[in-house]
Amino acid sequence: MELHLDFIEDKVEFFEASELSKLEAIIQEKIEQNKALLLRIHHVSHQVNIDPSSGKRLYSAVVHFRYKG
Repeated sequence: MELHLDFIEDKVEFFEASELSKLEAIIQEKIEQNKALLLRIHHVSHQVNIDPSSGKRLYSAVVHFRYKG
C-alpha cells in the first residue's frame, strides 16, 4: 500500500461580517487553522458595502493563503 500526500499550495477564502471587529476575529481564527496546513497569508483584499435603504454596513474580505515550505 502506497501513501501519497499532496500539499495545498494555494487557498482563497471569503469572509463577511456586520462589524469590522468580528471580521478581524474570523480571519484571525482562520489564520491559526491554516498554520497547521503550513499556509501563510499571501494577500488580503477587503471592502465595505452600505445598504442604501437601511444604512447598515457589510464588511467583507478575501484572503489568499499560500504554502510556505
